[in-house]
Amino acid sequence: MSFTKTTELASKYEHLEKMSVSDLLSNINNEDKSVPLAVEKALPQIENLVSKVVEKMKKGGRLFYIGAGTSGRLGIVDASECPPTFGVPFDLVIGIIAGGDTAIRKAVEFAEDDNDQAWKDLQEWNINQNDVVVGIAASGTTPYVIGGLQKCNENNIITGSISCNAESPLSKTSNLPIDVVVGPEFVTGSSRMKAGTAQKLVLNMISTATMIQLGKVKGNKMVDMQLSNHKLVDRAVRMIMDELSITEAEAKSLLEKHKNVRNSIENYKK
Repeated sequence: MSFTKTTELASKYEHLEKMSVSDLLSNINNEDKSVPLAVEKALPQIENLVSKVVEKMKKGGRLFYIGAGTSGRLGIVDASECPPTFGVPFDLVIGIIAGGDTAIRKAVEFAEDDNDQAWKDLQEWNINQNDVVVGIAASGTTPYVIGGLQKCNENNIITGSISCNAESPLSKTSNLPIDVVVGPEFVTGSSRMKAGTAQKLVLNMISTATMIQLGKVKGNKMVDMQLSNHKLVDRAVRMIMDELSITEAEAKSLLEKHKNVRNSIENYKK
């Protein structure tokens, strides 16, 4: 069954090579402005997925992202930022890309065309019914992603998806689809642009909202973040100072003792 791939429609702009740098940047920016509005239309779908992820995680489940190319890389970026930002284990949010880790930096030919490989990749993580698997594909037609979700469905594992074409095969395969229709790209078919931006925004929403719902943020602060560099240590000290109304020296002392913003705040005795 055919459907309209708006991500593949011709750009609204002609003769890009004749544009000045200023015009190129202005026109790209004009196109980018439409992306948050497209995401806004998908908020109810995003809410449905986040609610299910939170429900499953509270039962010990995990969140998996599967994708190919740019989509796969975006999933890996979002997953990899959860441990340092929210202090969660590295295997709570997991990004998997067609072609394996090599494909993060270098395209692996035809990896996205394998219908069976995603399920094999997921099985290496002992995927189970407590988990949620989100397939990411701008086109909504990537065999690697669709095949993975189909096998998850067969095994009663909740599936979600992020696509930039309405009524795509991926969306129809997913239990909880998210369709962010951004329209034609500035460079025809270059879905790393608006579609990639839309996917990144949605991924930010999914992981951040989920972690807040799981209690990994206090007020508006990342109280469970990993203190992996001097910048983050300095930020942690400021958080403690602000929360407890104490001096920098007192905050540093608490942090050195408790090794964590949340523990420093909760164990402070006036």
